[in-house]
Amino acid sequence: MTTKSPAEGAIVALRRADLRGPRPRLDRRRHIVTADFADIALAGTVASAWYVDPVTMTCIVPRTALRSAGDAAAGAVSELLFGEDFDLFDTVGDWGHGRSAHDHYTGWVPMAALGDKVGTAAHSVTARAAPLFAAADIKAAVLAELPFGARVDGEWQADFLALASGGYLHRRHLAPPPATPIAVAHGFAGAPYLWGGRTPFGIDCSGLVQASLAACGIAAPRDSDQQRDTLGRAVAFADRQGGDLVFFPGHVGILVDADTLFHANAYWMTTRAEPLADVIARLSAAGVAQPVTAVRRL
Repeated sequence: MTTKSPAEGAIVALRRADLRGPRPRLDRRRHIVTADFADIALAGTVASAWYVDPVTMTCIVPRTALRSAGDAAAGAVSELLFGEDFDLFDTVGDWGHGRSAHDHYTGWVPMAALGDKVGTAAHSVTARAAPLFAAADIKAAVLAELPFGARVDGEWQADFLALASGGYLHRRHLAPPPATPIAVAHGFAGAPYLWGGRTPFGIDCSGLVQASLAACGIAAPRDSDQQRDTLGRAVAFADRQGGDLVFFPGHVGILVDADTLFHANAYWMTTRAEPLADVIARLSAAGVAQPVTAVRRL
């Protein structure tokens, strides 16, 4: 066995001959397996010439797209927010390949968006956007705007949290969120639809569900099919009620009540409530044989 330091990529090499068992089908959205290496956690499960022990870093910009390849023109698959951890497995040029630590979603981010992990973030931004002030004064210059869900830590100075990384946030923008996922979701009303987005600056259907649940302490995977397969318990469509998640082919929303769906959607290109019957009718008119694929209760 040979090893390289984290600065050289944190690569741990093992002989191929050490692994002779079956190769399970893995969801590449959650597992790092490439032609050159695999996550060291998969040693003994997936055959690979090299295994990588990731280096945990932290997002140091308000938000950055998690992309399908190390290229600014590559499609966004998710988003990394300020203060969230990122497990870095590899670097190619100015890009880092890894996974978001909170949901294990894989992708590429600019290395300029990452910094060393220092401590553990104890607070979350609960305002749609929180101004990061240059001083503990609401009249001070604004250094940046941190989105809902950004993770921060620091020391309190009266009504402001002085961040270890610099800047000040007002305590009102870190106040406890609403108590239910649907109440949190309503805070995203009017947010533009953005594939891969996770904030009020732009969000997609599963990002809305994930963010709304996370604010209530419920961990959720990133994509709608993953959420359908893991969250809550199945209930009959006829028994649906407010707060339930309703799944469609490639889509998900949260019920306000039995007949009203709140969702981020590409039809309206925004985040809004609309009659559930209208959504079903639209899909049926498009030739979808089974518009509703599941109803899940948390």
